[in-house]
Amino acid sequence: MMRQFELVERVKRYDPGADEEALNRAYVYAMKMHGSQVRESGDPYFSHPIEVAGILTELKLDHNSIITALLHDLVEDTEASLEDIERLFGRDIARLVDGVTKLSRLELQSEQTKAAENFRKLVLAMSEDIRVLLVKLADRLHNMRTLNYVRDPEKRRRIARETMEIYAPLAERLGMQRFKDELQDLAFAELNPDGRQSILNRLEFLRRHGETLPNTIIDQLKRALDEEGIEAEVSGRLKTPYSIWKKMQHKNVAFEQLSDIMAFRIVVTTIGECYQALGVLHSHYSVVPGRFKDYISTPKPNGYRSLHTCIIGPERQRIEVQIRTREMHDVAEFGVAAHWKYKQGAMQIDGRQYRWLRELLDILEHASNPEEFLEHTKLEMFQDQVFCFTPKGDLIALPRGATPVDFAYAVHSEVGDTCVGAKVNGRIVPLRSPLQNGDQVEILTSKNQTPSPDWEKFVVTGKAKARIRRFIHMKEREQYCELGRQLLHKVFREEGYEFTEKALNEVLRRFKADSLDDLYAAVGKGTHTAREVLVAVFPGARTPARLRRKWPFARSRTRPAATKSTGLPIKGLIPGMAVHFAHCCHPLPGERIVGIVTTGKGVTVHTIDCETLEAFQDTPERWIDLTWDEEMNGAMHIGRLKVVIANEPGSLGSLSTIIGKNQGNISNLKIVNRSVDFFEMLVDVEVQDARHLSDIIAALRAMPVITSVERARN
Repeated sequence: MMRQFELVERVKRYDPGADEEALNRAYVYAMKMHGSQVRESGDPYFSHPIEVAGILTELKLDHNSIITALLHDLVEDTEASLEDIERLFGRDIARLVDGVTKLSRLELQSEQTKAAENFRKLVLAMSEDIRVLLVKLADRLHNMRTLNYVRDPEKRRRIARETMEIYAPLAERLGMQRFKDELQDLAFAELNPDGRQSILNRLEFLRRHGETLPNTIIDQLKRALDEEGIEAEVSGRLKTPYSIWKKMQHKNVAFEQLSDIMAFRIVVTTIGECYQALGVLHSHYSVVPGRFKDYISTPKPNGYRSLHTCIIGPERQRIEVQIRTREMHDVAEFGVAAHWKYKQGAMQIDGRQYRWLRELLDILEHASNPEEFLEHTKLEMFQDQVFCFTPKGDLIALPRGATPVDFAYAVHSEVGDTCVGAKVNGRIVPLRSPLQNGDQVEILTSKNQTPSPDWEKFVVTGKAKARIRRFIHMKEREQYCELGRQLLHKVFREEGYEFTEKALNEVLRRFKADSLDDLYAAVGKGTHTAREVLVAVFPGARTPARLRRKWPFARSRTRPAATKSTGLPIKGLIPGMAVHFAHCCHPLPGERIVGIVTTGKGVTVHTIDCETLEAFQDTPERWIDLTWDEEMNGAMHIGRLKVVIANEPGSLGSLSTIIGKNQGNISNLKIVNRSVDFFEMLVDVEVQDARHLSDIIAALRAMPVITSVERARN
């Protein structure tokens, strides 16, 4: 564990003006408050904030960030309060500690919704001060280094997955390559230990059988540069096991087929020397076509700048070479943290200067729920990129596979909303056309245009999807509102009551609606029926004549016992004969029926159009003409439905709610087919007659989550 004077010396070495007294006070205060607490490894708990602070000194962060690292667990794990920290160390540090504390507190919950909400809070926190994220990344890095001490295997895997899906991509977006590589490799070791060990074994084999090859390549590259008078530092490094594994999966190739397991780096003094060094390499060695990338003239969104080329180099080896200046190298390794070194006095960085962070904030504003935000954000963060230009020459970075619609939304949300066409390199192209590196894109707009629902099928950026979905949700809500308003007008008119919005305002709370539009939308969706609203406004509203005639039990909470008390509602049966309804067609009152006599079973009742009857065409003596007795009311009958429903939370609840609100009752449900997106099921519903079942089918077809619903026969 790093001692107090060692930590202070580290900070003073790169920041002579750091507040030494505040650093000492923070060290002592944190040690005192953590007291005898221990980690799962058995080490004193205080060792954790010390290690986190040490990681941040490697990034050469300002002393406020180091103090925040020392104090970041106090509010959560000790009796220290945020007010105590503000009184002792000032408002700036208290604000940073508060940001990190909120993230840590949220992390303790593992459900998917909570995880999405956590990330939402993380984006908001780092948008205010990027140092919150830097401290959080250092905290996560040390926790990953000690992950093997966590006893619960499921908890280890959850932490590793969260690291791989959220924290490693964030480190990459901040340009912190070293952080990203280590976080990914530590998570990979937990999630796929066998795969990682297999790659390590192969790398060790390469080291043993080619120990001198890297040094030979480095020497020859340096000699070629020296001959041209270019002073350069040449080095080589193996790629991490996870990056090798990822490339094997992406390209679907074996380990032996990879040609860039080792990357060589040339570091020079000026940008001009970068291009001179590139010329030397291309003049001495054969170039691999299609593998040159110039990230100096077109930097990555995280600030990364470098020249990449692939050559058939010394010893006839195919090698990847990166060429950059010393400043570019530091930014590539430490990302945003390198600004503290190259921008004197700029000890705080406003997170809003990063375009990708602004994109996340825009998605946050337009996503309808945390899960949707997390989905769109992963789209935004996890894909390779293409670089395109506006007609004025401004650079726009997009995920690979992006279309002109994605480009339009990246320029500005209003440009995306009003997009009607696009010119790529001067030619009009379909809006779904994938863009390529270097394309110049001109977006054609119209004030009368609105986002098309079809766009959602081909856009790839999170921002575009969020905006399009929001527009679709708004349009759906408008349609539900209009439908609900018409239904209410109709039922009020039919029952002889005056429709007034004042009366509806009195019952909003009963239906958990904040406004009349919310109530109209709920009626339009089928969440509530227009009659429910009518009865809430006028409790004395009488039951409709059709319900009184067909369903006398509608006023009562209890239904009459089925056929035992009322008898079978069928004419034409022989007294005492056993009767049952066919399961192939589930006949209902109101449909034409026929009976088939079966030895030992009595009479089976079928609908007149049931396909099963074809088997009895040669035995007419077994047929009995039957009709429904219209005077027999109150008995319930089974109607079977075949339903295809979306596989999403709440869809099954919506199904049962609509059936119940239409006086039906589910007696049985069977899932016959399932996929990632849809469930196909058979639903047996107790109904009064065929018209009753038709009403239920119509109500179900109006539900957005239901793809199709029909009578199930045979």
